[in-house]
Amino acid sequence: MSRKATITQKEIVNAAFKITKKEGFEAITSRKLAAAAGCSTQPIFRIYENMDALKKDVYDKAAEYYLEYYSDCKKDHEVPFVDLGLAYIGFAQKYPHLFRLLFMSESSDDSKSMYDLVNGPEENVVKEINKAVAKGAQNAQQLFMQMWIFIHGAGCMAVTGDYDLDEETSVQMLESSFNAFCR
Repeated sequence: MSRKATITQKEIVNAAFKITKKEGFEAITSRKLAAAAGCSTQPIFRIYENMDALKKDVYDKAAEYYLEYYSDCKKDHEVPFVDLGLAYIGFAQKYPHLFRLLFMSESSDDSKSMYDLVNGPEENVVKEINKAVAKGAQNAQQLFMQMWIFIHGAGCMAVTGDYDLDEETSVQMLESSFNAFCR
């Protein structure tokens, strides 16, 4: 008698993450998830009471993925917020479904604020604000908010396909925005 194969929560989350990355979390159905995980729907319902519980785990995995993405991005621009902006916009262009889940979904008790996600444990935003202070910015917190509105807008435009600027042009726009907001 052969041993019955068991599926783990991690395998289900990984399968759901792959679907989310490719098609969006809304595309997940129990049958599609079971097929992607290589199991029946029974283990999914045994592990997850509902899709909201699964979504929280997929959200957490996507947040980790974003932080890894940001960590792997080069950070060689002297103007504050340029590297942060390029990474954010690049993530939106490369992973629009993950970007929607993390940065364009309605907040819940289980989700993090955009600031907390982008700042991360490495304090990415704090570093950029400190960089702005070192460059002579008078009100670096307000400057960050102005830059963030610009950066987030560009990220949202990337998801909808309305942002097709190359990196060089993006850098110029981010630098110009920083300089204009500093005045």
